[in-house]
Amino acid sequence: MNKELENILFARQINPTAMRILVLDFLLKQTSAISLSDLENDLKNADRITLYRTLKTFEEKGLVHNIKDGSEAAKYALCEADCREGVHHDMHVHFYCTDCKELFCLPKLKLPEVNLPGKFQLSEISLVARGICDKCNKECN
Repeated sequence: MNKELENILFARQINPTAMRILVLDFLLKQTSAISLSDLENDLKNADRITLYRTLKTFEEKGLVHNIKDGSEAAKYALCEADCREGVHHDMHVHFYCTDCKELFCLPKLKLPEVNLPGKFQLSEISLVARGICDKCNKECN
């Protein structure tokens, strides 16, 4: 398994340190986006700054994308396969469950095209839908 994780990191030109391998392994096991606090709670012996720098390196190299869901904490999720350093193709809808508080990527739902007037220049767009996820909805019924 470590060799597979190392290969994923090498493919993104990320030096595979022990901490980066642990963080990647954690991310691969998630079904929803995670915050730095989530990562910190799982990797209790890890330094918060090291974890933050690892996430930022992963983001810069196109391995994860940062999602702002309106809360104070940024969330991170693995990128699509075609993302690369400086070029993210994660223009999709995100869904925030108001019940379980998890944030999900919905990559099959693309964002609508936004045609800005005049000399407006778009650098980022985000759409976070809110409601109850399918898991919480099933538990209620």
